[in-house]
Amino acid sequence: MDADTVNRELPIAGKAIGWWQRQGRIVGDPTIGVERRPAPPDRTKALAEKQIAALWRLDVGLREKTFWKLLYESAARADEVLCLNVEGLYPQDKRGKITAKGGATEWNHWQSGTARRLPRLIARRTRGPLFLTDRKAPAGAPTLDVCPETSRARLSYRRAEEIFEENTRLLANPIASPEDIENLDGFTLRRLRHSALTRDAEDGTSTPMLLARSRHASVRFLERYARPGVDSVARHVAERDPAARRRA
Repeated sequence: MDADTVNRELPIAGKAIGWWQRQGRIVGDPTIGVERRPAPPDRTKALAEKQIAALWRLDVGLREKTFWKLLYESAARADEVLCLNVEGLYPQDKRGKITAKGGATEWNHWQSGTARRLPRLIARRTRGPLFLTDRKAPAGAPTLDVCPETSRARLSYRRAEEIFEENTRLLANPIASPEDIENLDGFTLRRLRHSALTRDAEDGTSTPMLLARSRHASVRFLERYARPGVDSVARHVAERDPAARRRA
C-alpha cells in the first residue's frame, strides 16, 4: 500500500483492534511495528486547464457529464454528490441538499454547466437518487438507494470512480499509445475537487469562502489548495522569460 493508504487505514485498524481486545476476542495487537509512513505532498493533484477542457470533450454519457461537471463546479466530495436526491434539488437556485461529512445537512451549489444538464438527467422524476445505475437495483437494496419510479439503484462511489478512471487514462498519460490503455492509470474523482478549490484560491477567493466551499472545519486543511496550480506557475515563468520579452 502507498503511504497515504497506510496512514489513513492504520488508526481505523487500531480502533477496531482495541474494541476486539475489550471484547476478549484477541489478546495481541497485530499492528505493533507498523508505523505511519512519510508521505511527501503531491503538488500535481490540481488538473491543468487544458486537462479540464479535454475532460468536457470526452465521449461519455449524460450521467457522467453531469456528475463530473457538478463535482467540479461545486468542489464537493464525490460521496456527497452521489447522495443527492431529486426531491432535494432547487434547480432555480442552482443548489441542492447534501449530507456532508459528519452527517450534517448542507447546501451544494453549482453553476450553469450543471444546470443545463440536470433537466435531461432528471427526466421528469420527482424523487429518488439523482445519479442512478444502468440496471435495476438488486433484491435487498436499501429503499433510500432505489429510485421508486425506475427501480434503479443509486450509483456507488466505487463504480463512479471506476468509470472516471477508465475514461481519463489517456488524459493522465498524454504520451502513451491507445493500445496501452489497459495498463494505464487514470485520474481519481478527488482531483476534480482539488482542481476547483485550487482555481478558487488562484482567483483570490477569501479564506472564509474557501472554508465554506470545501466544508473544512480548519484553515489548516486549506493549505493543500492555496498553492498556485501548474498553469499559474507556467504563466508566471513565461512572463518573466527574458528571451520572450525581447521578442515582444
